[in-house]
Amino acid sequence: MHLSGSCHCGKVKFSLTSKHPYPFNLCYCSICRKTAGGGGYAINLGGDSDSLKVRGRGHVKVYRALMPPETPGARAKRSPAERHFCGECGSALWVWDPRWPELIHPFASAIDTELPAAPERTHLMLGSKAAWVPLLTGKKDRRFDEYPQEAIAEWHQRLGLETPDD
Repeated sequence: MHLSGSCHCGKVKFSLTSKHPYPFNLCYCSICRKTAGGGGYAINLGGDSDSLKVRGRGHVKVYRALMPPETPGARAKRSPAERHFCGECGSALWVWDPRWPELIHPFASAIDTELPAAPERTHLMLGSKAAWVPLLTGKKDRRFDEYPQEAIAEWHQRLGLETPDD
């Protein structure tokens, strides 16, 4: 499926191809909550990084989150994941991670193309959910305190929702 997106002020416009366009993965971690906002979570889609086209790239800035130390007393480390956002209006645009260079994860909030409704959702990183955020789940929704084993592509495959390339 061809996806088009933009920031709020319109200085950045982008497009990409996605076999995994269903917005189902709600992430409640503090990084998503603070950088992408919304209902206390962010929703990422899956896309082909080679297909990404950007107009207004000069306005795009990158943030690499500082990850909390895994053991007490250890130093925090920068995540290799690059969160791209508009430097003018602050809109979260997409995440790219060099560990999976073939993938790009646009934020559903930045997509202008009409997205298909997910038949079920995955609520992840609930261990980091802020107390003020209500957990609104459907009967089929899955819940995880951390990351689930099922990847975006696997979720789409399991439900028969993969779309062909445009």
